[in-house]
Amino acid sequence: MLLLFYAIILIGDTMKGYITCGILLILVGITCIYKENILKFYYNHFVKETHVVELGDKNKYYRDYDFLYVQNTNNFEPKNKQDIMNIIYTILNAGKDEFTFYCPEEYKECIKDVKDIVNNQIVLSSINNYVHPFNSFNNIETVTDSLGKVKLSITKSYTDTDIELINDAIGNIEHEIFNSSLSTKDQIKAIHDYIIDNSKYDSNRTDNNVIEYKSDIAYGPLIEGYGICGGYSDAMELFLEDLNIKSFKIASDSHVWNAINLYDTWYHIDLTWDDPVTNTGEDFLDDRFFMIDTNTLQQIEPTQHSFNSTIYKEFS
Repeated sequence: MLLLFYAIILIGDTMKGYITCGILLILVGITCIYKENILKFYYNHFVKETHVVELGDKNKYYRDYDFLYVQNTNNFEPKNKQDIMNIIYTILNAGKDEFTFYCPEEYKECIKDVKDIVNNQIVLSSINNYVHPFNSFNNIETVTDSLGKVKLSITKSYTDTDIELINDAIGNIEHEIFNSSLSTKDQIKAIHDYIIDNSKYDSNRTDNNVIEYKSDIAYGPLIEGYGICGGYSDAMELFLEDLNIKSFKIASDSHVWNAINLYDTWYHIDLTWDDPVTNTGEDFLDDRFFMIDTNTLQQIEPTQHSFNSTIYKEFS
């Protein structure tokens, strides 16, 4: 509008000036009405080509294997919802704090699908269960625009200090409980027993909502001696990673435990239920939930172990 004012002054009160002003007004009006379309045209034809999205560096906790629910990808221009889920998994799996990708113009529902996924806590938490615990998120903020830009900002579940202390503890524990005579299964059992023998279930947190410990992550059982299901399963997962055993966390509506692949077979391990809370307060080590199949798991305790096999497809 400022340009229009100067044009009137310079041109003066002439018919030519009126025509020029009219044209300028029409152009301004068209620009306002079709602003979004003009920006999209500019973006798609002059800007988008410069955005070559690559994953870049991965941190040391990257998992170089895939799962049936989500897979690593090098394609950051999604064509469908599964592509978006794979992108989110890959970003988390690589340990990124921020990442930006772009929806293609031909994928009309892309931004809507992104919002559907990031606002669905079941889907997001399920994806989170497949990444290394140290790369898992506590919160994801998503910013999108009408041009197809998607920016993810990730807050991790573990601080650098948490990771340093936990890694030191794991090294000391493995030195204490492992020896060359143990088979892989025996090593897993030794870890299972150690965590249960050296931690208590944090009933004060689950029953009274009193948060004294980081019992929902591995820091609780490994450093403070208190855990709930999230802490037990994260702790077990970290040891399994050290043993190069493919694993993930598996969840129902109210519980989470471990799934591991040993000898090309998937098994369940639930440290929480193998560390029961007794009426007397006596510590008790169970192993009924150690490396069992789904039928056995759900025969023993079906209520909290009813999981979605369309998500945890390894057990479908």
